[in-house]
Amino acid sequence: MEQTATIQATKWTLDATHSEIQFKVKHLMISTVTGQFNRFNGTVKTEGDNFETAKIHFSADINSISTNNEQRDAHLRNSDFFDADNYPRLIFESDSLEKTGDDEYKLHGTLTMRGVSKKVVLDVEFGGLMNDPWGNERAGFSVTGRINRQDFGVSFGAVTETGGLLLDNEVKLIANVQFVKQREIETV
Repeated sequence: MEQTATIQATKWTLDATHSEIQFKVKHLMISTVTGQFNRFNGTVKTEGDNFETAKIHFSADINSISTNNEQRDAHLRNSDFFDADNYPRLIFESDSLEKTGDDEYKLHGTLTMRGVSKKVVLDVEFGGLMNDPWGNERAGFSVTGRINRQDFGVSFGAVTETGGLLLDNEVKLIANVQFVKQREIETV
């Protein structure tokens, strides 16, 4: 009789109350404006606790965007930028998590924004594992990267009347996230 290998699959759920998803873009090329998404969710599935096997799904609600200026936030939600009426979610799906150092990784995946999907590579720093006071195991990560907004069809403000940039095309992505281990599932 042939034996099959059993693998422990672990599901981790994003703890939004201990996480933040931000972006930064230069305005007039002299200062930086920071924004964030206030509503988002994500899951990670791993083989055991091996994050190198991670399959990551992340989604942010475009209508939850906040730059601490309601007029600007409304403009970011309209068709000049995110077009939230037609594309209400920003989505990331991982392809692989490549270990590059002791606690450093390259996260390869697909980012979908405004209906446009592009491959991206993000830098990840693993913060470690820790049990909280209630016995839940948690994992922390810092994720950074850069995208060109025009790759996703966002070109508003690229050139001013004087020929200068109103907004930089490069957008910096910053996420500090914490995941809670949900359960282990045996798979064959």
